[in-house]
Amino acid sequence: MYNISRIQIDYGKVKDPRKRVREMPRATQILRKSRKVVEDLNLLKVLQSEISHELSSNSFQDESIGSLGDFVLDWNSSRSQDVVLRRKSESGEEVAVSALLSQKTYDTEGIFPRKLLMKVCVKRPGLSSILQFDCGVSEKGVCRSDFKIRSAYFLQSTTVPGSSIYRGPLFSSLEPQLQDALKEYLVARGIREDLTNFLLLTLHKKEQGQYLDWLQKLESFVMKDERLFSAAAG
Repeated sequence: MYNISRIQIDYGKVKDPRKRVREMPRATQILRKSRKVVEDLNLLKVLQSEISHELSSNSFQDESIGSLGDFVLDWNSSRSQDVVLRRKSESGEEVAVSALLSQKTYDTEGIFPRKLLMKVCVKRPGLSSILQFDCGVSEKGVCRSDFKIRSAYFLQSTTVPGSSIYRGPLFSSLEPQLQDALKEYLVARGIREDLTNFLLLTLHKKEQGQYLDWLQKLESFVMKDERLFSAAAG
């Protein structure tokens, strides 16, 4: 004869499977949190290594080349990528230069891996139009640089021309003598090697400082995140 009470007692010792189902999500959450902490710590180590490298290399901090000449630095915000220079002659003619680094990186024998995009605007007294030159600046050997004009066109006052407005001929299609004469026109207004050297150095220093600042902010962000995860895991 079966012992019914014994069967009931043995059956009662079996764990409720529903309890194990409830415990699984909590275990999964702990594993996920642990994995995130490991990933964050790895990211933190990589960031700190990159910051140490940037601080120790100081690629451009010890360099000192070029000069502003007769220009004054009108704009150089730590939050922007560009700089703006201005110059006003005794005749009332105004020259404004804006420049920023190009996105491409080039293999070079010099110290500057990126070229500059430079705009030069010339305003004559008594005229509403502005003559604008779009130029490229690149390093030519160590501590040497040069600029090339890519286009030259007129702007009416400070208005931005529409896409259908004639902006002048393709600069490279002009007669070589005219191209050279327009370049000499800018050189006579202070766009010389000292200035392009100054812009190359200033903008590379600026970009390196902004990159280091971004790394340090990211490090701070990840460190705060890691502490939160550690507190949650504990």
